[in-house]
Amino acid sequence: MDVLEKNRLEIVLENIAKGMEYAKYRELVGKLAKTGKTTGPEQSEALVNYTKLGDRRMARWEKTFKIPGDIEKKIKSLDRELVFLVLTESWCGDAAASLPVLNKIAEASPNISLKVVLRDENLDLMDAFLTNGARSIPKAVVVDKAKNEIVGEWGPRPSIATQMVEDCKREHGKLTDEFKQELQVWYNKNKGQNILEDILELLALE
Repeated sequence: MDVLEKNRLEIVLENIAKGMEYAKYRELVGKLAKTGKTTGPEQSEALVNYTKLGDRRMARWEKTFKIPGDIEKKIKSLDRELVFLVLTESWCGDAAASLPVLNKIAEASPNISLKVVLRDENLDLMDAFLTNGARSIPKAVVVDKAKNEIVGEWGPRPSIATQMVEDCKREHGKLTDEFKQELQVWYNKNKGQNILEDILELLALE
Protein backbone atom coordinates (compact mmCIF):
# COMPACT_ATOMS: atom_id res chain seq x y z
CA MET A 1 0.00 0.00 0.00
CA ASP A 2 1.53 3.32 -1.05
CA VAL A 3 1.58 6.41 1.19
CA LEU A 4 -1.30 8.11 -0.63
CA GLU A 5 -3.54 5.04 -0.35
CA LYS A 6 -2.59 4.65 3.33
CA ASN A 7 -3.55 8.27 4.02
CA ARG A 8 -6.87 7.78 2.20
CA LEU A 9 -7.61 4.71 4.29
CA GLU A 10 -6.79 6.54 7.54
CA ILE A 11 -9.14 9.39 6.60
CA VAL A 12 -11.87 6.88 5.71
CA LEU A 13 -11.50 4.98 9.01
CA GLU A 14 -11.63 8.24 11.00
CA ASN A 15 -14.86 9.19 9.24
CA ILE A 16 -16.42 5.76 9.77
CA ALA A 17 -15.77 6.17 13.50
CA LYS A 18 -17.60 9.50 13.63
CA GLY A 19 -20.25 8.82 10.96
CA MET A 20 -23.98 8.88 11.64
CA GLU A 21 -26.24 5.86 11.39
CA TYR A 22 -28.81 6.24 8.60
CA ALA A 23 -31.68 6.68 11.09
CA LYS A 24 -29.87 9.57 12.77
CA TYR A 25 -29.20 11.22 9.41
CA ARG A 26 -32.88 10.90 8.45
CA GLU A 27 -33.86 12.41 11.77
CA LEU A 28 -31.49 15.33 11.08
CA VAL A 29 -32.90 15.93 7.58
CA GLY A 30 -36.47 15.75 8.87
CA LYS A 31 -35.72 18.27 11.59
CA LEU A 32 -34.00 20.65 9.14
CA ALA A 33 -36.93 20.38 6.72
CA LYS A 34 -39.40 21.26 9.49
CA THR A 35 -37.37 24.23 10.76
CA GLY A 36 -36.54 25.68 7.34
CA LYS A 37 -32.82 24.92 7.46
CA THR A 38 -30.27 22.85 5.56
CA THR A 39 -26.92 21.19 6.15
CA GLY A 40 -23.80 23.04 5.08
CA PRO A 41 -22.61 26.62 5.56
CA GLU A 42 -24.93 28.15 2.95
CA GLN A 43 -28.47 28.61 4.30
CA SER A 44 -30.12 29.83 1.09
CA GLU A 45 -33.83 29.59 0.32
CA ALA A 46 -33.07 27.31 -2.64
CA LEU A 47 -31.05 24.83 -0.56
CA VAL A 48 -33.68 24.86 2.20
CA ASN A 49 -36.35 24.03 -0.39
CA TYR A 50 -34.18 21.23 -1.81
CA THR A 51 -33.80 19.85 1.73
CA LYS A 52 -37.59 19.80 2.17
CA LEU A 53 -37.98 18.10 -1.20
CA GLY A 54 -35.22 15.61 -0.36
CA ASP A 55 -36.89 14.71 2.94
CA ARG A 56 -40.13 13.88 1.11
CA ARG A 57 -38.33 11.95 -1.62
CA MET A 58 -36.35 9.86 0.87
CA ALA A 59 -39.56 9.00 2.74
CA ARG A 60 -41.10 7.85 -0.55
CA TRP A 61 -38.05 5.77 -1.54
CA GLU A 62 -37.97 4.13 1.89
CA LYS A 63 -41.54 2.91 1.29
CA THR A 64 -41.28 1.93 -2.38
CA PHE A 65 -37.81 0.46 -2.96
CA LYS A 66 -37.76 -3.32 -2.79
CA ILE A 67 -34.89 -5.75 -3.29
CA PRO A 68 -35.97 -8.84 -5.30
CA GLY A 69 -35.88 -12.01 -3.18
CA ASP A 70 -33.14 -13.79 -5.15
CA ILE A 71 -30.86 -10.75 -4.95
CA GLU A 72 -31.61 -10.30 -1.25
CA LYS A 73 -30.36 -13.87 -0.69
CA LYS A 74 -27.09 -13.02 -2.47
CA ILE A 75 -26.60 -9.93 -0.31
CA LYS A 76 -27.45 -11.86 2.85
CA SER A 77 -24.86 -14.53 1.97
CA LEU A 78 -22.04 -11.96 1.87
CA ASP A 79 -19.23 -13.31 4.07
CA ARG A 80 -17.17 -10.11 4.34
CA GLU A 81 -17.80 -7.39 6.91
CA LEU A 82 -18.24 -4.17 4.94
CA VAL A 83 -18.99 -0.53 5.66
CA PHE A 84 -20.67 1.87 3.24
CA LEU A 85 -19.37 5.33 4.15
CA VAL A 86 -21.53 7.91 2.36
CA LEU A 87 -20.69 11.59 1.84
CA THR A 88 -23.76 13.77 1.31
CA GLU A 89 -25.68 16.95 2.18
CA SER A 90 -29.40 17.27 2.92
CA TRP A 91 -30.08 19.40 -0.19
CA CYS A 92 -28.61 16.91 -2.68
CA GLY A 93 -31.26 15.59 -5.07
CA ASP A 94 -29.23 12.61 -6.27
CA ALA A 95 -28.59 11.59 -2.66
CA ALA A 96 -32.31 11.68 -1.86
CA ALA A 97 -32.85 9.01 -4.52
CA SER A 98 -29.75 6.96 -3.66
CA LEU A 99 -29.28 6.91 0.11
CA PRO A 100 -32.50 5.00 0.96
CA VAL A 101 -31.51 2.36 -1.63
CA LEU A 102 -27.98 2.03 -0.23
CA ASN A 103 -29.47 1.73 3.26
CA LYS A 104 -31.88 -1.04 2.20
CA ILE A 105 -28.94 -2.93 0.66
CA ALA A 106 -27.02 -2.55 3.94
CA GLU A 107 -30.05 -3.70 5.95
CA ALA A 108 -30.30 -6.85 3.79
CA SER A 109 -27.01 -8.18 5.20
CA PRO A 110 -25.87 -8.54 8.82
CA ASN A 111 -22.34 -7.94 7.47
CA ILE A 112 -22.95 -4.50 5.97
CA SER A 113 -23.20 -1.29 7.99
CA LEU A 114 -23.82 2.19 6.61
CA LYS A 115 -22.42 5.44 7.97
CA VAL A 116 -23.19 8.97 6.77
CA VAL A 117 -20.96 12.05 6.96
CA LEU A 118 -21.57 15.57 5.67
CA ARG A 119 -19.38 16.69 2.79
CA ASP A 120 -18.77 20.30 3.81
CA GLU A 121 -17.66 19.27 7.31
CA ASN A 122 -15.28 16.62 5.94
CA LEU A 123 -13.52 18.06 2.91
CA ASP A 124 -10.38 16.01 3.56
CA LEU A 125 -12.44 12.87 2.92
CA MET A 126 -14.28 14.44 -0.02
CA ASP A 127 -11.04 15.55 -1.66
CA ALA A 128 -9.74 11.97 -1.48
CA PHE A 129 -12.71 10.78 -3.59
CA LEU A 130 -13.32 13.44 -6.23
CA THR A 131 -15.27 12.72 -9.41
CA ASN A 132 -13.48 14.21 -12.43
CA GLY A 133 -11.91 16.74 -10.06
CA ALA A 134 -15.27 17.79 -8.55
CA ARG A 135 -16.66 17.39 -5.01
CA SER A 136 -19.69 15.50 -6.33
CA ILE A 137 -22.14 13.85 -3.93
CA PRO A 138 -23.41 11.41 -2.93
CA LYS A 139 -20.23 9.38 -2.83
CA ALA A 140 -20.17 5.97 -1.16
CA VAL A 141 -16.82 4.46 -0.15
CA VAL A 142 -16.97 0.70 0.49
CA VAL A 143 -14.52 -0.63 3.08
CA ASP A 144 -13.63 -4.20 4.05
CA LYS A 145 -13.34 -4.00 7.85
CA ALA A 146 -11.38 -7.22 8.36
CA LYS A 147 -8.80 -6.46 5.69
CA ASN A 148 -8.78 -2.72 6.42
CA GLU A 149 -8.93 -1.91 2.74
CA ILE A 150 -11.04 0.17 0.38
CA VAL A 151 -13.04 -2.18 -1.86
CA GLY A 152 -14.28 0.55 -4.16
CA GLU A 153 -16.45 3.64 -4.48
CA TRP A 154 -19.82 4.49 -5.96
CA GLY A 155 -21.45 7.76 -6.99
CA PRO A 156 -22.49 10.43 -7.42
CA ARG A 157 -25.12 8.80 -9.66
CA PRO A 158 -26.11 5.34 -10.89
CA SER A 159 -24.22 4.27 -14.03
CA ILE A 160 -27.12 4.85 -16.44
CA ALA A 161 -27.84 8.32 -14.99
CA THR A 162 -24.11 9.14 -15.21
CA GLN A 163 -24.20 8.39 -18.94
CA MET A 164 -27.35 10.54 -19.32
CA VAL A 165 -25.59 13.45 -17.58
CA GLU A 166 -22.49 13.11 -19.76
CA ASP A 167 -24.65 13.07 -22.91
CA CYS A 168 -26.54 16.20 -21.81
CA LYS A 169 -23.33 18.08 -21.01
CA ARG A 170 -21.84 17.08 -24.36
CA GLU A 171 -24.90 18.36 -26.20
CA HIS A 172 -25.74 21.49 -24.18
CA GLY A 173 -22.54 22.27 -22.25
CA LYS A 174 -24.49 22.09 -18.97
CA LEU A 175 -27.42 20.36 -17.27
CA THR A 176 -30.58 22.07 -18.52
CA ASP A 177 -33.68 22.51 -16.34
CA GLU A 178 -35.54 20.23 -18.74
CA PHE A 179 -32.89 17.53 -18.30
CA LYS A 180 -33.07 17.79 -14.50
CA GLN A 181 -36.79 17.02 -14.75
CA GLU A 182 -36.05 14.10 -17.10
CA LEU A 183 -33.51 12.75 -14.61
CA GLN A 184 -36.09 12.75 -11.80
CA VAL A 185 -38.54 10.92 -14.07
CA TRP A 186 -35.80 8.37 -14.82
CA TYR A 187 -35.09 7.85 -11.09
CA ASN A 188 -38.80 7.26 -10.46
CA LYS A 189 -39.16 4.81 -13.35
CA ASN A 190 -35.95 2.90 -12.57
CA LYS A 191 -37.04 2.43 -8.94
CA GLY A 192 -33.47 2.12 -7.61
CA GLN A 193 -32.65 -0.97 -9.67
CA ASN A 194 -29.62 0.56 -11.43
CA ILE A 195 -28.10 1.52 -8.06
CA LEU A 196 -28.68 -2.05 -6.88
CA GLU A 197 -26.99 -3.41 -10.05
CA ASP A 198 -24.01 -1.08 -9.58
CA ILE A 199 -23.50 -2.11 -5.95
CA LEU A 200 -23.84 -5.83 -6.74
CA GLU A 201 -21.16 -5.42 -9.41
CA LEU A 202 -18.92 -3.52 -6.97
CA LEU A 203 -19.32 -6.28 -4.38
CA ALA A 204 -18.83 -8.99 -7.05
CA LEU A 205 -22.29 -10.42 -6.27
CA GLU A 206 -23.91 -9.86 -9.68
